[in-house]
Amino acid sequence: MTSEDKRYTRLRWQVFLSATVGYGIYYVCRLSLNVVKKPIVDSGTLTETELGIIGSALFITYAVGKFVNGFLADRVNVRRFMSLGLLAAALVNLILGFSVPSGVFIALWAINGWVQSMGAPAGVVAQSRWIPDKQRGRFYGVWSASHNIGEALTFILVAAVVSAAGWQWGFRAAGLLGLAGAAMLALLLRDSPQSCGLPAPDAAQHAKEEEKSVWEHQKEVLRNPAIWMLALASAFMYISRYAVNSWGVFYLEAQRDYTTLEASSIISISSICGIIGTIVSGFVSDWFFKGSRNAPAVIFGVMNVIGLGLFLFGPATHVCMIISMVVFGLAIGALICYLGGLMAVDIASKKASGAALGVVGIASYVGAALQDLVSGMTIQAGKTEGVGYDFSVVSWFWLGAAILSVLFTLLVWTLSVRRK
Repeated sequence: MTSEDKRYTRLRWQVFLSATVGYGIYYVCRLSLNVVKKPIVDSGTLTETELGIIGSALFITYAVGKFVNGFLADRVNVRRFMSLGLLAAALVNLILGFSVPSGVFIALWAINGWVQSMGAPAGVVAQSRWIPDKQRGRFYGVWSASHNIGEALTFILVAAVVSAAGWQWGFRAAGLLGLAGAAMLALLLRDSPQSCGLPAPDAAQHAKEEEKSVWEHQKEVLRNPAIWMLALASAFMYISRYAVNSWGVFYLEAQRDYTTLEASSIISISSICGIIGTIVSGFVSDWFFKGSRNAPAVIFGVMNVIGLGLFLFGPATHVCMIISMVVFGLAIGALICYLGGLMAVDIASKKASGAALGVVGIASYVGAALQDLVSGMTIQAGKTEGVGYDFSVVSWFWLGAAILSVLFTLLVWTLSVRRK
């Protein structure tokens, strides 16, 4: 191995690891609100409907931002782009660690949604620039575990801080961790091999793709029906995903009588299992399905339906809740990898990886925004003074979305077969 090869390998791993850890910290700055919802409602600071509007505001700006920033990420220096986004998210969390009016809260959380949308496109584009195609599945799968790393940190670390010091310190802890993550990205992430004086991986393909402009490759993404079917499958999967992430702790507290720490611990099981599911997903598709993601995506989609069904309609026992979160976590971890980006990146050109992720991303987070808004209003509508909450309607909304995600994944598979 030449000195150039050694340098390329070292920098590739540096980019990959910093992007993975950095995006995990992005998630801490995004999910901090989910841990403190019940204490905020109990303190009288915000109502359930206001929380739904706040959560929806993040998802709407995140959805639009992911589309716009996906197209931008194909053209910019991803090190600056990703570190600046995390810096801004950290500052928003630090401000919310102090009492602010509900209108200001909504505005700041909407800003957080936009800057959050800078993280995933930058991470994916960095991988497209540094990782050879034949290794894409396994690297992308491990990188996608950053979602679950961030979720686990939030539901364990931030929940512990909230339990010990109050909900304001949940935001402050997330903000301080975000500042550290932004500094790490600025120091360690690299834009591309060429920016470091190294050749691009898959040089022959790179040269061929240079025959077209970035915009021409991006237009091909917009014209591809498989990308749009994939976007819908991901949107419905994100409704089921954020049903648990956004309202799982609240559901267990209000419906199952768990404490905040107990409920957060159970939800954290899905995040931990999601890490396993995400990491395994890339290796499974690369090794056992020869790079095809269609069949494993359907299999994990069915697992998502089963896990969520157990969580919402299974026996009210600790064992059932734990099993449901294990199955749900493994499934969502894999589906984030497949539906949330990898299948779109497989279809698109390397020069339009950000655009492909942007199309899937805007659909996914429109679904997530719809979920938070509908869930907040439906949960409050089912609230009865002195009795509690009726979750029957919202439970079917969450489970129905998981079923529709499987059906659209089957449509993507059908389109792929027809194209071949």
